[in-house]
Amino acid sequence: MASIATQLEQVRKRIDKACESAGRDPRSVTLLAVSKTFGPEAVIAAVQAGQLAFGENYVQEGVAKIAALADWAAAQPVPPALQWHCIGPLQSNKSRPVAEHFDWVHSVDRLKIAQRLSEQRPPELAPLQVCLQVNIDGGPNKSGVAPAEALALALAVQDLPGLVLRGLMTLPEPSEDAAQMLAVHRQARELLDRLNASGRLYRPLDTLSMGMSADLDLAVAAGSTMVRVGTAIFGDRTRA
Repeated sequence: MASIATQLEQVRKRIDKACESAGRDPRSVTLLAVSKTFGPEAVIAAVQAGQLAFGENYVQEGVAKIAALADWAAAQPVPPALQWHCIGPLQSNKSRPVAEHFDWVHSVDRLKIAQRLSEQRPPELAPLQVCLQVNIDGGPNKSGVAPAEALALALAVQDLPGLVLRGLMTLPEPSEDAAQMLAVHRQARELLDRLNASGRLYRPLDTLSMGMSADLDLAVAAGSTMVRVGTAIFGDRTRA
């Protein structure tokens, strides 16, 4: 079985190749290692291979892992600057630990959640970086604001203290049709461009969180700036 370090290197090469094919600078795409269901030891192995940004879907699990890695990092000669992203659906009753422990939230899909994150963000911490989750293809089982409502939500979120609106996150329905997936990813990029072109945002949106293990190449071709990769790095999961 390949090591996490080996698999990380393979994913990085995939990203580099996808960027080369799309005529993009590989530095324009951030790799987010999705460590949900894997323990601190797996994250440590990834950190030792140079990975610093991690995504977690389950709040309680993520908070426990953040604490464990903080203890480990503090014992290192040069503590690594880890970055933690909440990428799973977020309920109102789970917003406080997210606001208190994570650096990014990708799954803001309604104003109430954003307001709670803003109110609960400790003032001594840097602002929470947020993306709006958009249900770009209208998938019936996916969370996310409708594309037509994204601008209104963005305008409301950008006014909240303690938050910085960075961009959009999408999780389209999987498809075996590469052309169809590419088209959906391009719709997300076009939406990001329309929001920026509206002239109503205080700062340009610079993040498009899009693409996972199966479709990162297509997502990069469409303009993704952050790919969320778990299985290709850590292996098969024990739960969904």
